[in-house]
Amino acid sequence: MPQRDSKVVGYFAYFSPTQVVCTDVDACVVSGSREAMEAYLAEAYPHTVSKATVKKTRFGEILRGLQLSAAYGFDRESYARFYPLAIEAGLPVAAADFDDAKRHEMGRFFTVRLVVR
Repeated sequence: MPQRDSKVVGYFAYFSPTQVVCTDVDACVVSGSREAMEAYLAEAYPHTVSKATVKKTRFGEILRGLQLSAAYGFDRESYARFYPLAIEAGLPVAAADFDDAKRHEMGRFFTVRLVVR
């Protein structure tokens, strides 16, 4: 297992093993800090925020999820950690322009999913 697989990229949250906090319908939210995740939960799930579990997620876990067709919605801080690791692993990912997305009201998350051709 490459050392990059154990690097923490950010935090994810779930209400149950089958109910992960998502954006863009099916992209698992990855925030750069526990505080950022808790703020997002308070905004998106104000009535159930206390029932959420917040945990660290590592690059290897995200990579396995992507290989299983999962999608991830990264905030600015978590994508800054994910991007160089993804490039190193040979994933076809793009640089994210969070400022441009914000100007066009496209949201605060950059979604990554692997496309099988």
